[in-house]
Amino acid sequence: MSVLNIALIGSEDFARSLAKKSDSRDIESYVFKEGYGSDANILSFLRPLKYPDSIRPLLSVLNVAKAGIIEISKLDSSLGEILVSFACSGIKNGIAIINPEEGNWIDIDEIKIYFSQLNLDWKIYQSMPEIHELRGLLFGMMDNHKSNEELLILPIDQHFVVQGIGLVGIGYVQSGQIKKHDTIEVISLEEKGIIRSLQVMDDDVEIAHSGDRVGLAIRNLREGALHKGCIITHPDSEVMEKHDISSFKLNKAPFQKKQIKKDDIIHASTDLQFTVGRVSNIEEDNYQVHWESSLWVRSNQETEVILTQLDAKPMRILGTAKILKSE
Repeated sequence: MSVLNIALIGSEDFARSLAKKSDSRDIESYVFKEGYGSDANILSFLRPLKYPDSIRPLLSVLNVAKAGIIEISKLDSSLGEILVSFACSGIKNGIAIINPEEGNWIDIDEIKIYFSQLNLDWKIYQSMPEIHELRGLLFGMMDNHKSNEELLILPIDQHFVVQGIGLVGIGYVQSGQIKKHDTIEVISLEEKGIIRSLQVMDDDVEIAHSGDRVGLAIRNLREGALHKGCIITHPDSEVMEKHDISSFKLNKAPFQKKQIKKDDIIHASTDLQFTVGRVSNIEEDNYQVHWESSLWVRSNQETEVILTQLDAKPMRILGTAKILKSE
């Protein structure tokens, strides 16, 4: 079973035309499956709700997605912020569809300029194409390679107790794989449990890979050990590093003119965390931040963290950075 997670920006009607609605929280999930069992290929569309009022659902989607699809209904500051967010997230594969609101017109050449400026080499349609054509393009973006070498990173966004099953956690496998009977650890609390069973797309599986949204039945772990945003790894993997104070050099987002100042409040988005911090020191182009709660960063430093400032107008995306631990 192969899954492509796709960030979808557009109307609910557009989302429903592409796939069947599966789940709705601060993010709506729509699923289209082709094939059966282990040979199935799945398009999982993730549509952030409450955007542009809240940027967190958009960033959570972009933490997970490997491709994007945008329905462009008007030109405004939100579209600019969305495109910059995709660029900062490194999502180079995608489809944009111009579908203006009634009575409006959007110049496709102007849209192409925006994408070119952000180095987004996406397919751009002047009008709505056939749905099967869109799905075909997206299936073509799917990477069926599953690495067994990466270490497990699994943030949890839902958890509950099911009678007869016990404690269940749900989240996206960000890296690596997890198997039935694996011993796992909630790294923020250093508490361990054992995987009783796994479900991906409502199917029982023996193993879940990077990109899968997986449900974990866990034994020998107390209910209070799981919380939204906690991260599960294999014990002693040291794949994540705990930061209470960090330093970084900012790769400023395209078109961002905001200058960060001492005592500014910023947020870091990475691996489905959205952590608030205060800028405590600035030396030339190096910033130091004290985090309100611990930020967990990949030890290999391969993933850049997206930094935002919620009161920055018209664009809240400050840029990206490789975060270094400070004392």
